[in-house]
Amino acid sequence: MNARTTPIAAALLLTVLLAGCSPAGPSTGEDPAPEETTASEESASPSATPGPIRTPPTITMPTDCRAILSDPILDLLADVPLNDKAFAPTGVQDDGSLICAWGDPKADTTGLVTTISVVPREEAMADLNDLADEDGFTCYQPDAGVRCEKTWENKEYPVTDGRTLYWRDDVLIDTKYSNLAPPGYTADIALHLFGTSTPAPTPTSTPTPTSTPAA
Repeated sequence: MNARTTPIAAALLLTVLLAGCSPAGPSTGEDPAPEETTASEESASPSATPGPIRTPPTITMPTDCRAILSDPILDLLADVPLNDKAFAPTGVQDDGSLICAWGDPKADTTGLVTTISVVPREEAMADLNDLADEDGFTCYQPDAGVRCEKTWENKEYPVTDGRTLYWRDDVLIDTKYSNLAPPGYTADIALHLFGTSTPAPTPTSTPTPTSTPAA
């Protein structure tokens, strides 16, 4: 693990330890379960029986991909198709999660997919620590939540790809994108879901800025 991510991972692990002693408690930048769902989909067995919907008590899970964004962000996405059938599954899922796919299916790479789902604290912290330790994500704690993000160059096209995750109050906002990262996108969704937020603790280290704004 490199020097940049060590204090961040330690902070996240501390969050997990604290969670064991107290009840689970209660974003900014451009950037995307109840069943650990992310923008990548997992295939389920046809015979599997759906589990109960895990709805957090603190918020109402969103059901509309446009309603969770402010007008300025929607203006930036005005010419981008939403939830084209080519990107199925999209919209509200059986487990209560919401998948929003912005992109033209005729485009080679430009688009973003956001999954909003219920993920318990312990599970979320373990996953975010793995991203920081093993995949070089930058993680920090804004707005009473935990945010991890990373960008990289697309292997086939001269564009930037990335992933941004924001977890708070057992809800995970997970966005994967390629050449489409509206500034403030994830923070906008978080503001809609959680409203006015409690100031986050002072970070123990300053996150390294990414080469482009995170969605």
